[in-house]
Amino acid sequence: MTRRGRVGRPWLLAAGLVPLAALAAAIVAAILLIAAGHVGQADATAPASAAPTAPRHVAAQDGMPQEPQPGLSSLRWASYGGVELPSSPQAGPRDTAGGLARGYADTPLGALVAAVNIAVRANAEWGPGVFIPVIRGQVTGPDAAALLAGCQAAYSQAASAAHITGGQPLGSADVTEEAFRWVSYAPSGATVDLVSAGPGSAGRTALAVTRIQVTWDGTDWKVIAPLNGDWASAAAVLTSLAGYTVFPGQG
Repeated sequence: MTRRGRVGRPWLLAAGLVPLAALAAAIVAAILLIAAGHVGQADATAPASAAPTAPRHVAAQDGMPQEPQPGLSSLRWASYGGVELPSSPQAGPRDTAGGLARGYADTPLGALVAAVNIAVRANAEWGPGVFIPVIRGQVTGPDAAALLAGCQAAYSQAASAAHITGGQPLGSADVTEEAFRWVSYAPSGATVDLVSAGPGSAGRTALAVTRIQVTWDGTDWKVIAPLNGDWASAAAVLTSLAGYTVFPGQG
């Protein structure tokens, strides 16, 4: 399995100006981490179970929806800065004004679509016009402020180095959301392990898994900020899709 394309900001990665963890991007950071060679060869071939945040298998009796997941066939995919993001007539988002994505159904599919869309947008890559309202309005938890501060610092440094002005995006990313696996689900909150794919070394595809938590606030889903506002701590290298549900048309 190979993909063509470019993971964004090669100038930034080559110069080593911004640590990937500081970019605070759930999906993008994990793929960039691998593609930029910041994971050693031994780590890249290690099983995901070796990582402290690696997914665990959850049986259906734990309250999880049965697989294949109902409604996955309704997903539609569109590029957002080079990252393929899902939407669904049933699950949302219902409002995509200003490059944001709000309004999700309080269902397993709604939680899944929200986790992907919000986490990707909570990223310095897209500029303050996106990451500030997303984090302030759609991210919660004790580490939300740290996530915002990390994005602001990363964006300021990267924009200055690249002479980007006016709050413009830093670049683009070539990333596909490949598969997922539920860790837990309830109408009030859910945790999902999301697998992302992007160009790796030697023309190969790099896989990374990121754990994302969401909570229902009574009107919509919100993402719970990762520990210390650092998405890198929630990401791990993945070498196999065994045990994951592949998104229709994405694998």
